[in-house]
Order: sequence, then C-alpha cells, then structure tokens
Amino acid sequence: MVIFLGSVRDHHAGRPVEKLTYSAYRTMALEGLRRIVTDLEAGHENLRAAIVHRLGEVPVGEPSVVIAVASPHRAAAYDASRTALERLKAEIPIWKREHYADGGAEWREVEPLKAEGSTRDSVDPG
Repeated sequence: MVIFLGSVRDHHAGRPVEKLTYSAYRTMALEGLRRIVTDLEAGHENLRAAIVHRLGEVPVGEPSVVIAVASPHRAAAYDASRTALERLKAEIPIWKREHYADGGAEWREVEPLKAEGSTRDSVDPG
C-alpha cells in the first residue's frame, strides 16, 4: 500500500505562506476524482485507490490531499499514486489561494507534475 499526503508548505517563491484556501466545483470535482480512481483500478488487476482533497482553509503543515493505493505489486501502487496526483492537478477543478505572512494573498494556478524518469470540508469520491 502506498499512501501519499500532500501537506501545505510554509513557503512559495521565497514568500512565507500561512495557509491555503481551496475551492472547487464540488460536483465536477467528485466526478473527476471518481473517474481517476476508476481508470486506475481498471488499468491494474487487483489495484484499489482512493483520493480525498480538502476544501476551505488548510493551515501550513496539514495535509490537503490524501491518495491511497493498494496493489499486490508495489511498482503498480507507486505508479498509480503518482498518476493520480498528476491527473488531479491537471484535470480536477480545485483551486488554491495562498495567504502570505505579509498579509497578501493570490490564487495559484498549479501546473501538472512532470514525470521524473519515466473549513475541513473535503472532496472524496469514495
């Protein structure tokens, strides 16, 4: 089993970050997360996956996303976890606003990860 926790960092581009605020089109986000889980599970025999993404304010150090993947083969679990995160960032309508220590805030558009070498609400497709 591979469990990925994506936590809020305390900095971005040299600026101290205090918290993030996530917002989403909830229905579309849920449908998209379900689609990612379904695709991952269909692509690997006996693989199971789950994705949860928080909405609202998330303080520095707390997780905003959890991806859990279980598979009889570790390589498939690691690959599926990374694919889930890349697809989430590229496909799911969840936006984040960074709140900085200097009082400023801005919406961030996050690019998908590049493959290397090869309130306490949440969005949970489960």
